[in-house]
Amino acid sequence: MSRTLVIGDIHGAYIALQQILERANVTTDDTLVFLGDYVDGWSQSIQVIDFLLELRLTHNCIFMRGNHDELLLNWMKTGKHNELWFKHGGKITAEVYAKVAEEKKAIHQAFLEELEDYYLNDNNKLFLHAGFTNLHGVANEFAPHMFYWDRTLWETALALDDRLDRDDPVYPKRLKVYNEIFIGHTAVTRIGKTTPINKANVWNIDTGAAHKGPLTIIDAETKRYWQSEPVYTLYPDEDGRN
Repeated sequence: MSRTLVIGDIHGAYIALQQILERANVTTDDTLVFLGDYVDGWSQSIQVIDFLLELRLTHNCIFMRGNHDELLLNWMKTGKHNELWFKHGGKITAEVYAKVAEEKKAIHQAFLEELEDYYLNDNNKLFLHAGFTNLHGVANEFAPHMFYWDRTLWETALALDDRLDRDDPVYPKRLKVYNEIFIGHTAVTRIGKTTPINKANVWNIDTGAAHKGPLTIIDAETKRYWQSEPVYTLYPDEDGRN
């Protein structure tokens, strides 16, 4: 049976990516939805993108754009130093790309340029990196960068009173547009968790792979999930984004 499997923020953790794909027994029948942030944090961003380029040749893959992917793309295109990016995982990415041939850089740049802002499937399930701000949904978003930068969608879902009925006039309109919304971007380790968290109709799959948590893959229908080992244990000589 085919599955829609959603993968959280990888942040250069190639070893962890291999673990979750193996543990979930991924096959060519599955649709793989990657929520973005393939780079920055751990030292194998290049290996991650190389692998994804190969994976899409044999599997049905949908790749979202994360804010870190956009930051890397901007650096590739302009070469400008970005101190804030460097402090949040970009430094090690810039260092490893400095050792890569221009031909490979061009291939990776093309991959980053082709990333999707969001994916909406036939079951009205929305997949994107961060969120959106328009009350009528992603097609009406006035600021597309919010798809990979917004945190207010998750903050709204997280703060929502579970007792509030969906039909209540004060229920957030954004949370009524889609049956379910799958996001990454804001690690659940911020609230002391390391597993996927569901609030209202939002599923947060960023389980902190860039920090002290594992990388996660989840079945969008059954909500069964598989995780890697805590990523920092796979890179004992590195600091990630800590």
